[in-house]
Amino acid sequence: MLNALTLLVACQFAGELVAHAAGLPIPGPVLGMLLLLVGLIWRERYARKGPDPELKAAANGLLGNLSLLFVPAGVGVVAQLDVLAKSWLPLTVAIVVSTFLGLVVTGWVMQRLADPDDA
Repeated sequence: MLNALTLLVACQFAGELVAHAAGLPIPGPVLGMLLLLVGLIWRERYARKGPDPELKAAANGLLGNLSLLFVPAGVGVVAQLDVLAKSWLPLTVAIVVSTFLGLVVTGWVMQRLADPDDA
């Protein structure tokens, strides 16, 4: 389990290094996740193995406790209620519009991936 957690943290750290070195506006953990994905695809394709069972167990353990990661965000929202009260309309419009656009783009991409001959 310790090896798997070390791998996850190392991928996150590598993503942070790449993001800072290249000056990319993408969060380091997202780049780290992409690096992990590339490593898993490479392992599947060339080593003819799936993910390590230890990595699966570590990932499932983290996913099982994912809701705990929302506690700091909730505390931040409660701490900034005065700002939210002043700017509720622009925030609401931004949330609704971005959600709608996200759904439209996701649906469009899914249609293109599901039937690439129609594109």
